[in-house]
Order: sequence, then C-alpha cells, then structure tokens
Amino acid sequence: MSDALAAGVPGGPQAPGVALVNLGCRVNRAELDLMATELERAGVPLLDEREASVVVVNTCAVTGEAEAKTRKAVRRAACLPAVPTVVATGCVANLFADELSAIAPNVVVERDKARVAARVLEALGLPEGGVDDAGVLVASPTPTGRTRPGVKIQDGCDNRCTYCIVWKARGAGRSEAPEHVVSEVRAAMSRGAHEVVLTGINLGSYRAQDASGRPLELPGLIEVLLAETGVERLRLSSIEPPDVTPELCRVMAASAGRVAPFLHVCLQSGCDETLRRMARVYRTDLFRRAVETAHSLVPGLALGTDLIVGFPGETDEEFERSLAFCREMRFAKMHVFRYSRRPGTPAATMAGQVDPHVMAERSRRARELADELRLAEARALVGGEDLVVVQYPGRGVSGGLFDVAVDPSLPLDSLVRVRLTGVRDDATLVGEAL
Repeated sequence: MSDALAAGVPGGPQAPGVALVNLGCRVNRAELDLMATELERAGVPLLDEREASVVVVNTCAVTGEAEAKTRKAVRRAACLPAVPTVVATGCVANLFADELSAIAPNVVVERDKARVAARVLEALGLPEGGVDDAGVLVASPTPTGRTRPGVKIQDGCDNRCTYCIVWKARGAGRSEAPEHVVSEVRAAMSRGAHEVVLTGINLGSYRAQDASGRPLELPGLIEVLLAETGVERLRLSSIEPPDVTPELCRVMAASAGRVAPFLHVCLQSGCDETLRRMARVYRTDLFRRAVETAHSLVPGLALGTDLIVGFPGETDEEFERSLAFCREMRFAKMHVFRYSRRPGTPAATMAGQVDPHVMAERSRRARELADELRLAEARALVGGEDLVVVQYPGRGVSGGLFDVAVDPSLPLDSLVRVRLTGVRDDATLVGEAL
C-alpha cells in the first residue's frame, strides 16, 4: 500500500518543493509525517510528484511483493519529466542500498531517516534550517493536514519470525524516552489532532524509564500520556498476543474512553502447527486467553488482526482450523494476506510452498469470513453511542475502528459523540450527532 503527501495543482508554476511517497506500515507513515513536519518548518512546499524537485520514497520490505512495489515507485519517480532527485529511505534502503542506487543516476539512498529532511534541503540548495521568502530561517511549525497522526514510540524487533526480514532492516528493539513521546503527542495536539495513534514495530515490547528511573512499560507509558497531556483519545496500533496483559487492559478500561476500545492483535494463523513453522512466540491457547481477558476488562472492545494464508506447509486441514479459530475470536477487522515468498528468510526455502491458485481461493474464503464477522460486530453496536473522529465530509471512524456515516456539515478533524442508528451492508455504521 502506498500513499503520497502532496499539495499544489499540477501544471502551474511551483516553487521548488518535495513529494513524499509512503509504502508499508503505520510506523513508516508516522516517520514520513515527521519528515513532512520538518520540511514544512523549513519552508519547503509539499507538491505533487509531477511538480516536485525532490521525491522521497519511504520503502517497505515486509514481503517480496512490497519490495517489488518499492522498486517500481523509485523507478517511476526517477523517470518523471522533471527528473527530480529521488531520496530512497526505509527498510529496502537499509537492506539493498546498492540495488536502489543503481536504478538511476538521480536516485540517492539515505538509510538514516533522521537525515532525510537534510538531504532534501541539500538537493534543493537550501541551508539545513530552511529559509522563507525573506531569507530568514523558519522556525514555526505548519500543519500537515494529517488526521489521527501516528507517534512512534518503539522501533526494531527481537523476534525472528521465519517469514519476516523487518528485524534485519530495523535492527534490535528499542524504545523512545517517555518525555519524547509526551512532547510528540503534545505537538500532534497543537496541530489539531484529537486522536493520536501510538505506533511501533513491536509496540508491546516498549521498555523505558520514567523521570525517577523506574522501569516503564506500555501500560505505564499510557498512564503518563493520559496524565501529562490533554489528548482526547489514544489508539494502539498492532500488538503481539503476549503483550495483551491484564495490566494493559485495566489501563484501557480506566481511561474513560481516552484510550480507544480497540486492539489489533496479530494472529497470522489460527493453527498451532502453522504458528510453529512461522516461529511465532505464542500458540492459539495463549491468544484465546489474551482475548478473553481483554473482553472481560475492556467494555465494548473490538478486535482486529492479521492473517496469512498459504504459508509453506499449510494443508487444507490447517487452513480450516485457522478459519474456525478466527470465527471463534469474532474479529471486527481482519487484514488477510497471501503468503509472499521473501528472499533472505527461512520460509522462502521451506518445503511445501503452496500453489498460488490454492492461496487465492483461501484468501477469497478468508476475506468472505472477514466481511461476515465485521458486519456482525457492527450490527451489535447499533443503538449504542461512540466517539467518532470526522476524517472526511460525512464520514468518520469510531473507537472500534468502524467507518461511520455522519452529517456532512460536521467539522473535519473534530471528535463527536454520536448515537449509532443503523448499519449498511458494507458494515459502515450510521451515526447521529448528540
């Protein structure tokens, strides 16, 4: 999945500027938002790719398909009529810098994302601080227009799942200091954010120290953020099953709605044999207990997950068990992926690679189940109330991460309490502002 931050109208004269193209996960998105903020502070306009003097491509290596999309995005940008400087960064840049540099003479690779803004300014011939029209250093921030921005609290991963290469690209797990996270959440609020998403490669492995030197894990960090910022709603991005602890659930429940009642708990397979080949750090019994604990402690909780179908060695029986487990868990949101062979990972050379046509059929059935479960969970919410962040005219997102149709006159980026009066066939809820 890719997206671009762009402003300006193609075809008209533009000041030298930058286009930002993102591929991959929420952490990449949060990192690109930070780059955008740094560049805007420096007075650099965000433009459409076709008008930009520099294009930044934030790359993704999570699957072989993602890497192929990365190379295509870099090649496309390098061949634009304006022949922009293309700055490639992210996971593929860390793993295969030489290959990206060889795509075209105007491609440069920057492994350090903290240096991307400086690279852009260098390519534009500007000093690192940036300048405004009068030649004065610009220090004041400008809004990026991002709704529900992400704040990265953790990076890297110490797990070694057999299908994954991200740990090689991102390195060992490490966590941001709590005071830095507080500062980033406050900065997001100053730009008008009502909901902030805490992101990380392995979010639940957050480990830091508070101001007094005491150990601080994810539940403690959330308590600090609730106490030291006025953020109206925090949301957790994906989390591993062992990290769905009673302590975390109690903090969520005690927040009086300031922590969204939603957990995206990564499953990958509902079959223990498949999980073992994946080298996942849990089995279905642990997952089930974590979900039961969460439902018992967090009122109105909705669950999301990731599911891989067609992992090497997955038999028809294992797939059926995986589907049955997903049905038992009553997921409100399922991201279904066909296994994509990733060179450099143990799974790529495993016996029992699944036929693509079999994978396609399993994917179809899993997506049908995902739609069925989502609609059932949405229907169960009708008659209740929820807080909705208005993201687009007439549409917002609920605490449980459901799309909600609302009055188009409601202000964008506002947080509105609504009564849920109905649900459409695509599981979009209908909300009436209170």
